[in-house]
Amino acid sequence: MGYTITEKILARVSGKEFVKAGDEVMAKPDYVIAYDFPGYTDVYFKQMKEDFGIERVAEPDRYAIFIDHMVPAATPKEEELHIGTRTWCAENGVALYERKGIGHQVAAEVGYAVPGAFVVHFDGHISQLGTFGTLAMGIRRNLLEAFVRERISIKVPQTVRVNLRGTLQKGVMARDVFHHLVRTLGPASCRFQVLEVGGPALSQISTEGLQTITGLAMFTGAVTAIVNPDEERLAYALPRAKKKIEPVWSDPDAEYSAVHDLDLTDLEPLVVIPPTPANSRNLSEYLGIEINAGYLGSCASGRLEDLRVAAKVLQGRQVKAGFQLNVVPTSQEIMAAAGREGLLSTLVEAGAFVSSPSCDYCFGRIATMSANQRAVSTGTLNVRGRMGSPDSEIYLCNAATVAASAIEGAIADPRKYL
Repeated sequence: MGYTITEKILARVSGKEFVKAGDEVMAKPDYVIAYDFPGYTDVYFKQMKEDFGIERVAEPDRYAIFIDHMVPAATPKEEELHIGTRTWCAENGVALYERKGIGHQVAAEVGYAVPGAFVVHFDGHISQLGTFGTLAMGIRRNLLEAFVRERISIKVPQTVRVNLRGTLQKGVMARDVFHHLVRTLGPASCRFQVLEVGGPALSQISTEGLQTITGLAMFTGAVTAIVNPDEERLAYALPRAKKKIEPVWSDPDAEYSAVHDLDLTDLEPLVVIPPTPANSRNLSEYLGIEINAGYLGSCASGRLEDLRVAAKVLQGRQVKAGFQLNVVPTSQEIMAAAGREGLLSTLVEAGAFVSSPSCDYCFGRIATMSANQRAVSTGTLNVRGRMGSPDSEIYLCNAATVAASAIEGAIADPRKYL
């Protein structure tokens, strides 16, 4: 049997000729990434010194820290956290990216999405680097091991292969593809495994769309997601790459724990109803539900194609009076590009509130909802309290649906506006 792309990457960073799923290895991550957040990075920095006697990381070029939450700081305590992060990075010679956008997106923009690389973070949404053939895992508090040791202990995960087939219909976006995958296979279908996405329909999904799909992989139970790189994604990643690694691909006879074929031909826009990201439904079943707010952004869905489709829906139209539409591009690079295309002016003229890139809208720090309010959102989660009151509701959907719903003040089908 051949090897999966995951097995090949973990073999290289473990110093072995080959590894197979189930093997216990000591792997040296190519990059260790985190964003500053209370209870995580501040604790790591403290434990390094107090528990392990480590004053500085040995190879600072392998580390990167992002400040993308609590931006801008709203309290002295938040700013103190950022000061501590800036100080630690300066003392350790570690790259710090602040006010550049959401770290999972910026990581790709600045060169950490190296095809064939192994990257670790505490946050599972780092999996979106898998779009470029990077094995990027969120290992939660176990990330401390990567701060205090050269290698981390890891069990080589099995891989679930999903082949996308068929033809995407008008108004269907990558969000819908992912939520259809969850609906079809189940929210535990890839539990503790890698989700490898492929198949002939992959050519119909943009690089940005694949970042959406891979970035949401945790909601299948997966430890990460990965896509075998093609020319388009290599053309994006390789010129930006911070180190040279030979890209790898899964062998045709690689061994998978399961292989699924997912036909997209009859897929229509979906909505994920509260209170869990496993509740995928056809959008047509929920049209007309009154909505108070909309959020277009997050590491999952605030990229150019999302802004373009929203601008197309809203062009020459107005957000319904009283509806709060918040548009937050995923990064400064994306925001600048959207500005050059005229997308931001279209959105603003339609009544959207456009904000600089930040994670804060996604986890309810800004634009919080009160009890009994409802939002449509391209955020990552719809659990109770995610965007404010635990008695508010979040309906996850694609960017076009958010824009259409903003016009009508209720869940709306975007296809009539496209």
